[in-house]
This record gives sequence, structure tokens and C-alpha cells, in this order.
Amino acid sequence: MRGEAVTLFLCGDVMLGRGVDQILPHPGDPELREAYVRDARAYVELAEAVNGPIPRPVDPPWPWGEALETLDEAAPDARVLNLETGVTRSDDFAPGKGIHYRMDPDNLPCLTAVRPDVCVLANNHVLDFGRTGLAETLDALADAGVAVAGAGRNADAARRPAAVPLDGGRRLLVFALGTPSSGIPPGWAATGDRAGVDVVAEPSRAAAEAVADRVRQIKRPGDVAVVSIHWGPNWGYRVSADEVRFAHALIDGGVDVVHGHSSHHPRPLEAYRDGLVLYGCGDLVNDYEGIAGYERYRDDLRLLYLVRLDPDGRPTGVRMVPFQARRMRLWHASDEDSRWLRAVLDRACRDLGTHVDREPDGTLALRWS
Repeated sequence: MRGEAVTLFLCGDVMLGRGVDQILPHPGDPELREAYVRDARAYVELAEAVNGPIPRPVDPPWPWGEALETLDEAAPDARVLNLETGVTRSDDFAPGKGIHYRMDPDNLPCLTAVRPDVCVLANNHVLDFGRTGLAETLDALADAGVAVAGAGRNADAARRPAAVPLDGGRRLLVFALGTPSSGIPPGWAATGDRAGVDVVAEPSRAAAEAVADRVRQIKRPGDVAVVSIHWGPNWGYRVSADEVRFAHALIDGGVDVVHGHSSHHPRPLEAYRDGLVLYGCGDLVNDYEGIAGYERYRDDLRLLYLVRLDPDGRPTGVRMVPFQARRMRLWHASDEDSRWLRAVLDRACRDLGTHVDREPDGTLALRWS
């Protein structure tokens, strides 16, 4: 069924727990069990030391800042983000993990302020507070009318795509999975009778073909299929040969867009045949201000991705709007910072046959032959 062109907002990691949760109207228990930080309010203090005071409590939309107006102007047909935070009051800290993220369920209006259609949960933080925490997260999102993909009460639910209605009876289908390379513990994998995440052991061609087979069983003519993947390390622009083969096999199998995340900064983009691969969308919202060690990656700079697809699901354009995180809020990036991002991404994309240009308004645009 042929319909109109579609614009998707595809978002990287959104972390609304820890310090972000503490500045919202209903801060949860600030206890942490990290090696050096035991109170989530310490992350607020770090951010304030770098960029100035943060009012408390802030209104729920505060962390999204100027990105909300940008999204309203773009009016995407669907909004998909990777939620790296349990929505729970559980104190069941997952053993063996150095970092745990949770937000109080009463702070859910912070998430719904961006009006997500789909929250991807196939990541290395959704079970930070055990299966009780996952169950509370699933219930909270269901009550808020937000579809989920990539985690569920059993393997069938974790593998089931989220479906978003599009014009003309078409659908956006979002499948989600994660790999151990992103830090997902193997024991988090969902089974026939155990809640968890849809985990793919490695990004092999056989695994990609199995996922593509699931897509073909559900996808109808006119539908747009996105596979959202939490994979790879937190830092670095290099895309492994395994990741490239996995993404290509998905598109060869009928997937329209591969939506990658896990890295704390944007990674390369590729146009492959009639599909699009975002290898890593980077973080959008978190409490990382003031954390030292990886300054050369400028993880304070964030991108909002707007992907345009023609009526047949082929990519026709990718706009990336640069923001900077300051005082745990998103502000439009400066001209200097948007030029820096363009240059870095353009260099990273060259081996994949794509280029990144900068528009007069500071927006970045992907170019390909």
C-alpha cells in the first residue's frame, strides 16, 4: 500500500535516572552502589560545578530543553527512543554491575513530555533493578500509552515489534535487540518463561537473517521496518566489520532502517542499497556533565536525528540537529560546535561512502550518491 513520505525521530540513549531524577519534582531514593559515588545528588553537584546552578525542582520537560520546539516544528510521524532507565522504586540492585539507573515512576511526565511512540528497552540498564524493576517499567510505560520493544515478560514479548499506525493503514514496526558488546549481561536474556531482553549473542550473518525472517513474517506492503540495536562500546568511531555485515544483512532481508545506539557520542551513518544505517546515535539526555576522561569525544554535544523516507520506505534525507547539554538541559549548539561535529562525523563516514554537510541554520545533513 503506497502512502505518503514519512519522517521518523530516531533518538539515541535517554537516561532519566540518577542525577536527572533528583532534579525532577518527585526524586526517588538517591542511594547508589558505585565505586566512587553513593548518592545520586552528587551528579547534580558535578553538573553545577561545570555549568552553574540548576533550579530544583525543575518542570518535567526541563531536560529536553530547546529540543522540544525543534521536534514540534519537524512534526515527525513517529518518535522512537532508547530508554536506558528503569522506571521503578525497586531496591533490587542487579549484582555485578557498577552502574544502576532508575527514575521514580512519578517522574514519568519527564519522559512523556517528548511524546515518544516507542521506547526501546533492549539495553544494558533496563534490568538494573531486577525483574521486579523491569515489570514496574513495563507497567508504567503501558499505563502512559507508550509502546515498548526489545524487552518483555518472556522471549515472545521481548521479540514482538512495537507497531505505530501511519497514514493509509501502514505501520511503523520497531524491532529491538541488544548484544553483549554493549554490556548486556547474558543472564538478562528473555526465555520462554523468564522476563528479560532480546539478546543476540553476536552480530553474525546468521543472527541477522533470523531477525530479518521475523521482520518478513510481520511486515506488510507499505510498512516501514526499523531494527533498533544496542551494540558496541561506549567510545570510538570505528565500525567493526561484523557490525557492517550484520546491518547489511538486515537491509538485504527487508529492513528499512537500522537504528544503532550505545555509544556516548554519534557514530557514522551509511546509506546501503535502499536502506539506512545509523551505527550509533549517541546520548541525548543524561547526567554526565562534569565527568572527566573522554573530553576529546565532546559527549556534551548531542544530535537529534530526523530521518525522511519516501512512500516505499527508502531514505531520502537525514537531518541532524546539534544540541549541547548544560545544567542538565538541551540547548542549541553554537556555530563553532556544530562545525566541529560536522567535521568529525564527515571524517568518520567517508569509508562508508557518505558525507555530512552543514546547513546555514547549523543543522547537519547526510549526503550520499
